[in-house]
Amino acid sequence: MSGLTKKLGPVEWLICVIASIGFAFDIYVILVLPLILGPALGELGGLKPGTPQYLDWASWMFFVPAFAGGLFGMIGGYLTDLWGRRRVLVWSILIYSFATLAAGYATSLEQLLFFRCCSFIGVCVEFVAAVAWLAELFPDQEQREKVLGYTQAFSSIGGLMVTGAYYLAVTYTNSFPEIYGTHSAWRYTLISGLIPAIPLMIIRPFLPESPAWARKKAEGTLKRPTFLALFQPQFAKTTWVTMIMFAASYGAAFGAIQQMPRIVPGLSELAGMAPPAVQKVVSNVQLWQEVGGLVGRVALALLATMIVSRRLLIRIFQVPGLLILPFVFFTATSSSVEGVKWGMAAIGFLTVAQLSFWGNYLPRVYPTHLRGTGESFAANVGGRMLGTLAALITVQLVPRIPGAS
Repeated sequence: MSGLTKKLGPVEWLICVIASIGFAFDIYVILVLPLILGPALGELGGLKPGTPQYLDWASWMFFVPAFAGGLFGMIGGYLTDLWGRRRVLVWSILIYSFATLAAGYATSLEQLLFFRCCSFIGVCVEFVAAVAWLAELFPDQEQREKVLGYTQAFSSIGGLMVTGAYYLAVTYTNSFPEIYGTHSAWRYTLISGLIPAIPLMIIRPFLPESPAWARKKAEGTLKRPTFLALFQPQFAKTTWVTMIMFAASYGAAFGAIQQMPRIVPGLSELAGMAPPAVQKVVSNVQLWQEVGGLVGRVALALLATMIVSRRLLIRIFQVPGLLILPFVFFTATSSSVEGVKWGMAAIGFLTVAQLSFWGNYLPRVYPTHLRGTGESFAANVGGRMLGTLAALITVQLVPRIPGAS
């Protein structure tokens, strides 16, 4: 980010730092589920992997929170245009901060599902509000591309953080205070999600509102947002295409990538290993995936200022991703742990970078009064509500494939 040093003052740098923490925490909340799902279902419901009840609850844990987040996130995007970016950001942070803490103290599967829904709602609203906020705080196009690209790269830092938190929770679980009389690594991992939220809750209320939104609001020229406006002739094509593309990006992430922690324990190389040792291998594989995703996001941030064509930019990641992702998952069960790690690093590089692309692209195509509404429709209807159906389909379909055991 050396190119930004001369242009940004202390307030702008603080905004970038806080936005980066916010994006990191968003992914932290999302990626914790694949790591803690098995232990949580076992402790709260006595469910064993492979049983119909386990598969049903696994499906619901992946899909229902994402669907709820998408539904309320769509409303949050509308409120972002109606009430302002900063106010909605603050409330979204409060929601997912308290929800992730409460999830760690859940006493039933129903409670865990409810608080995961609340966590997702906060995350989905925060993402849309943060992207609109940043885009309008930095009106210069090149600077905006860099700020959005590099701050979103911290989403992968969030993935590294949750992987590290899970590893520490598994390794030092007996060193933490008991919760309900037990030492459960999955509970400590969920609760750790509150830590990145603390600076956000303290600092964000004091940061400036979007100057573009505030100026139009003060002048009385800010139009009232409506979802119907997204389907007017000048926006309809963009609305439908971005929704479908977002759904495809999230479909790959939820239907395939987030299922790898459930695949790794079945590798023949891990047969006979104790559960804590297996869990460490799972976290190590996810670490490689997140490192690949971080490198991919940084690469996209660099290329976004060098390549004018947005179509060419996204195809640089999409085309090889269409080849590598199915190959890695097709060969995963017969591969070594080392092979799976490298494969997931490559998938992370090519697939996760595409999620950053949409954060850079969407603010360019909607006016101020529709920016949050338009972003929320693509990200939440396309990504969270439709794209995450892939997780439900994967979990339910795989055991029914001939030859599955």
